[in-house]
Amino acid sequence: MSRIVAIVGRPNVGKSTLFNRLTGRREAIEDPTAGVTRDRHYGRVEWNGEHFTLIDTGGYVKGSDDIFESEIRKQVGHAIDEADLILFVVDIVEGITPFDRSVADMLRRLEDKDKKVILVANKADNFGMENMANEFYALGLGDIFAVSSVSGAGTGDLLDTMMLLMADKQDDAPMNDLPQIAVVGRPNVGKSSFINALFDVERHIVTDVAGTTRDAVDTRFTRFGHDLMLIDTAGLRKKAKVDEDVEFYSVLRTVKAIERSDVCLLVIDATQGFEAQDMSIFSLAVNNHKGIVIVVNKWDLIEKDTKTTEDYSKLIRKKMAPFNDVPIVFTSVLEKQRLLKVLDVAMGVYNNRIKKIPTHKLNDVMLPIIEATPPPSIKAKFVKIKYITQLPTAFPAFAMFCNLPQYIREDYTRFLENQIREQFDFTGCPMEIFFRKK
Repeated sequence: MSRIVAIVGRPNVGKSTLFNRLTGRREAIEDPTAGVTRDRHYGRVEWNGEHFTLIDTGGYVKGSDDIFESEIRKQVGHAIDEADLILFVVDIVEGITPFDRSVADMLRRLEDKDKKVILVANKADNFGMENMANEFYALGLGDIFAVSSVSGAGTGDLLDTMMLLMADKQDDAPMNDLPQIAVVGRPNVGKSSFINALFDVERHIVTDVAGTTRDAVDTRFTRFGHDLMLIDTAGLRKKAKVDEDVEFYSVLRTVKAIERSDVCLLVIDATQGFEAQDMSIFSLAVNNHKGIVIVVNKWDLIEKDTKTTEDYSKLIRKKMAPFNDVPIVFTSVLEKQRLLKVLDVAMGVYNNRIKKIPTHKLNDVMLPIIEATPPPSIKAKFVKIKYITQLPTAFPAFAMFCNLPQYIREDYTRFLENQIREQFDFTGCPMEIFFRKK
């Protein structure tokens, strides 16, 4: 059983700053604007050799009509349902507010259901401020931990207590050992809806407003024989449209999510086609050597004939050239069509990406092909490739040893790549081939 801790509280008390402090990574967006953290954001914390999962939530706001705040309240509810331990964060500078009392009332009821709660008074940025935390005893939640998320003061004692309260929980292996599948694409193509449909629950906020997801959100998926991490990301817009500080950081989070992923599910809108911005995201994934699956969503809105999928696929592959050995899956999140097939295909690409071909097999298969179709001579120079080996990289990369590597042309490199793909199946995986002097 995993150990899960949820951070809750009203907006702007420093929940995301505390999340970043405890995880040791700047993953959750910090901004003075209330409601910046909208979805649950998952991270891993290591303390004295022990691990647990930490969830950063949107600020709990009661009685608001704002579309995002009503959704944030639902997200907090989900996080509380999942968690073994709740960190209730309050602002030591502002003191107790009516919102704090509202959250405390809800959390006191949870303690009767074997849910442990720790009250964290944040922004105790100097020694004298710790005494100001005493007023929070009025909330009736027991001992108070005065901390400074900015400097880290008090967080060591907090972590020690958290580990004691969760001592009876056995933690799973670190999530980083699982396949990391990033769901990427332009805003409003259905990325969060895709993940919600897989879980049959609204884990991620979905509205008609483009750009609802701002953080990159990690969610573990353990259904239908799969065990992997799904990363829902903010939609990438063209740079000219990125005019908010928050959205700028969202783009950085998406880029980082792609960088740390194993496979990217590039979701496109079937009604809009494979646009320039889709190509930009595709190129970003290729340049980072990530596995790629194209997910054509909203396929239910397209009028179809017998060749529709074939013609649509040809158009996409033409735009992706020269690297177009990429699986394309046509889905409808609304009608839940072929959603599990997307994950099956993604895991196939993941396995292709980590595949290692024995050196003897590579040479037995590829050297006869090279001998039958040798590199073209340049300036009366004849290139002879004598030996091939796969490099120990996280993506498919091969070294070919020859007498004159400087005379290998790009079109011949592409020919060799196509032959390797045909013989050993690296579908969906960008590949590198290096020529070295023997």
